[in-house]
Amino acid sequence: MGQSLLLKTINGEKCERPPVWFMRQAGRVLPSYLALREKYSFHQLMRDPVLASKVTLLPVYDLGVDAAILFSDILVIPEALGMHLEFTDKGPLFSSPVKNNYHAIKSLKADTGKLNNIYKAVEITKQQKPEDIALIGFCGSPFTTFCYMVQGNSVQHTFSEAIQLIYNDKGMAKHLFEIITELSIDYALNQVKNGIEAFQLFESHAGLLPYELYIELVLPFVKRITSAVRSAGCPTIFFPKGIAAGLKHINFDIADFISVDWQDSLNGARDLVDKRVGLQGNFDPRIFSVTNKDVLIAELNKYKSFGRSNFNWIFNTGHGLSPDNSFENVKTAVEWIKTTNWGR
Repeated sequence: MGQSLLLKTINGEKCERPPVWFMRQAGRVLPSYLALREKYSFHQLMRDPVLASKVTLLPVYDLGVDAAILFSDILVIPEALGMHLEFTDKGPLFSSPVKNNYHAIKSLKADTGKLNNIYKAVEITKQQKPEDIALIGFCGSPFTTFCYMVQGNSVQHTFSEAIQLIYNDKGMAKHLFEIITELSIDYALNQVKNGIEAFQLFESHAGLLPYELYIELVLPFVKRITSAVRSAGCPTIFFPKGIAAGLKHINFDIADFISVDWQDSLNGARDLVDKRVGLQGNFDPRIFSVTNKDVLIAELNKYKSFGRSNFNWIFNTGHGLSPDNSFENVKTAVEWIKTTNWGR
């Protein structure tokens, strides 16, 4: 079977087609996942290593993607720092967000044992996955994790209290970034130790800050995490959603690949990003909700030109799959990518 197409592409090998996987592929777009949710809660699926491994591999068999991404959540880091988290119908909810309380931030203490079930899930998945399927690990970037920890919920995606903390007390914000970063490095390295083959750092809310401030304040912490992972021999992908023109500051010191969101064009990103850095993305996942498959194919065809001349590109969405996406459309897209003549 040999090495996975994803890893070949990341390592600079010229392949006949781009590899394909999707953010949030192991979730509600899959009928097999929905069947499991009738028996288990999200937390049960995530915390049981056997179940988490099973969900991780569902898209490989159901969709035919080239990589599996660990089934978990970015908010396991705040949980391991002692914050109580519930997943409600309105999204994740922390019972006691840290707000701008320096005492609450200082009292955060890591309990790394709370992450052991995730490492076990990685180990099981590594043993059970097909040899030619890459296993991707991940965690949230310090700023995105910070937003949830300060705000306490995601009802308002502006995360106004988190942004106010940064402007009102940059020192306190940096202290919380430091706490998150240290645990995230430990978490990521243990994922590598237990068998992940690539690592993605999710910055879901980069666009909430002016990109100059993001580059100054947040990017150094990002680099510490990705550098640690790369030093352990694992390639990295960084997804700074909404960073827009700030892409020009993302160089090879930050990551091996950059994931581009659907608001930006791939050609525009290629012009901005360090040429040594590969690209991932940026298909609009909302297209998977169309009822006319001709529309879907027409949108996919727009990527042939870019894919023909860019060997260091991974096909992915510009954000995660959502419950209103059609499973059949997603599967059609994977088949199209695999059967299309990319002219390479």
